[in-house]
Amino acid sequence: MALSGYRLMWMMVLFDLPVLTKPERKAASGFRNFLLDQGFEMAQFSVYLRFCSGKEQVEAHTKRIRRNLPRTGKVTILGFTDRQYENIVNFDGRKQEPERKNPGQYLLL
Repeated sequence: MALSGYRLMWMMVLFDLPVLTKPERKAASGFRNFLLDQGFEMAQFSVYLRFCSGKEQVEAHTKRIRRNLPRTGKVTILGFTDRQYENIVNFDGRKQEPERKNPGQYLLL
């Protein structure tokens, strides 16, 4: 099957976790480390991104995240195509950041 920007997917995990007590901070830190272990990269504090080979991989990672959710707090998972990823616009202050480059070569196992 040919690679297509409409088939290749990205996952974005956004979360707002309580960190007022030591156990809450430990749970939040554990969740961030879990995402890093799963191949996510931090885009911003509490926003993590991961490239996926397709919708099936997005669904598998969503199930894995669901099994490792902290007991409290809010977690949102977005899945979007590689073509949609190209249209993300980022600002640092009032200055627009350069466009994100998609991986030049995809490694599919």
